[in-house]
Amino acid sequence: MAVTKIKPIKGTLNKALDYIQNPEKTDGKMLVSSFGCSYETADIEFAFTLSQALDKGSNLANHLIQAFEPGEVDYQTAHEIGRQLADAVTKGQHEYVLTTHIDKGHIHNHIIFCAVNFVDHHKYNSNKRTYYGIRNISDRLCREHGLSVVLPNRGSKGKAMQSTRQRKQVPVGRQAENCRGRAHYPSIKF
Repeated sequence: MAVTKIKPIKGTLNKALDYIQNPEKTDGKMLVSSFGCSYETADIEFAFTLSQALDKGSNLANHLIQAFEPGEVDYQTAHEIGRQLADAVTKGQHEYVLTTHIDKGHIHNHIIFCAVNFVDHHKYNSNKRTYYGIRNISDRLCREHGLSVVLPNRGSKGKAMQSTRQRKQVPVGRQAENCRGRAHYPSIKF
């Protein structure tokens, strides 16, 4: 099972690249790879690609994290899944640096890719739709490698709310008594 998240990098690209390439986290940089750039000079190469864009925007890059269930995957397979994910997300049009961290209880990938592609210099549009696309690609790759995937609605707030209502035996919606014309919903704390 892999969990993904993506966030923009707006200011300190070289610090983010230094963090993900930390030799203590990447088996002496054995688990660092890149596409369209050299990982040693990625910040400079990203800056050149960004300088070619008509719409500069405020994002320098995007930081995609893919974390795996503890003990479910070895680091070589995780790195390969990360490479396949990065290739699919960037469609071969954005420079990226991929690292696999093995310093915590779970193996996880960091992918930093340039906010502008090097083909036609358009910005990557990060939104809910593209994020769910990333999740779907990650899930597909996990299935192809025999890993589990996160099932929809498991552990979601909807399920927690339903079980709380059942525990309190409070009906949903309007209550005839003590309502005075207002909708009544149980107070639920998360």
